[in-house]
Amino acid sequence: MTTQTNDDAMLRGQAQIFQYIYGGFDGMAIRCCVELRIADIINNHGRPTSLSEISTAIGSPSINIDGLRRLMMFLVHRKVFDWTVHESEEGECEPLYSLNHCSKWLLCDTNVSLVPMVMLRTNPIAALPQHVLSRSIKEGGTAFKIVHGQEFFDLCMLNSDFNNLFNEGMACTARLTTDVVISSYKEGFLGSKGTLVDVGGGTGTAISEIIKAYPHLKGINFDLPHVISSAPSYDDSNITHVAGDMFISVPPAETIFMKWILHDWSDDDCIKILQNCRKAISKETGKLIIVDIVQQPKARDIFNDIRFTYDLVMFSHFSGGRERTENEWKKLLKEGGFGHYNIIKIPALQSIIEAFP
Repeated sequence: MTTQTNDDAMLRGQAQIFQYIYGGFDGMAIRCCVELRIADIINNHGRPTSLSEISTAIGSPSINIDGLRRLMMFLVHRKVFDWTVHESEEGECEPLYSLNHCSKWLLCDTNVSLVPMVMLRTNPIAALPQHVLSRSIKEGGTAFKIVHGQEFFDLCMLNSDFNNLFNEGMACTARLTTDVVISSYKEGFLGSKGTLVDVGGGTGTAISEIIKAYPHLKGINFDLPHVISSAPSYDDSNITHVAGDMFISVPPAETIFMKWILHDWSDDDCIKILQNCRKAISKETGKLIIVDIVQQPKARDIFNDIRFTYDLVMFSHFSGGRERTENEWKKLLKEGGFGHYNIIKIPALQSIIEAFP
């Protein structure tokens, strides 16, 4: 019995390693689906859609029908799409594909979409560092710099196409996360007064949504000059774009907001940023609102697995970047000048960390 149990465990282990080896095809199959706009094609039909209808809508004169069929079989197996079997009058069976709660996130023609993140994370510039993780561990330095010769944000300044891709990916996640933050932290924003500065706010997606929901606040979107230069103007006169460097200073405000910023940086860098935020909050009644991952090794929620993956992304892409536990956040906040904090769990990958001087 013991030998049989061990054999079964080894067989499961073999299958698990095979799944990890070929796991990269999951992301590339999703990218292929987006590039062919398959989810949009099915959505535009407004009903379960056949392979021939999808093929016709793709509109390529030399389309590989067999390849498309196998892609759809894979995505159905991965539960990205649903399917049913339709029997024609001639007695032939034909699969019909439909959207589900997974593939609806792959619609291009909607604001509620993960398409920009699909295109960012599967872009060769973002994907190549995975190939030199062992070298990064043996020799030091970030895997990203090893393969590209530049740190992540330095390359963004030099490569406008990748910079735009990164900004679009961040704007995409900003919309999703900000909606959850606004609905989960109503009293927190209602209790804020005066000016709210979004430090590292990118093109201003998050701050625009917050100010729209809480018009009693004035918003400042603060980021590097090359980011602000591509930020759109917003109709709301309560929002101002300000270019600068958070390592030098932060615009003064009653409330400072930072979403998915500090995980990019080392502890020493985070302390510098936090100290500048502390200086910018002139009143003792001011506060800092951080939206970031709080690692919980024993958690069982649906996002816990991806939180560990994100820590590897931080390790490979950013010098000193990491996802942190509550104790690690507590240490950073204290050294940054924020002696009190609350962690508010929300239905998202991140949590809200509310910090006070």
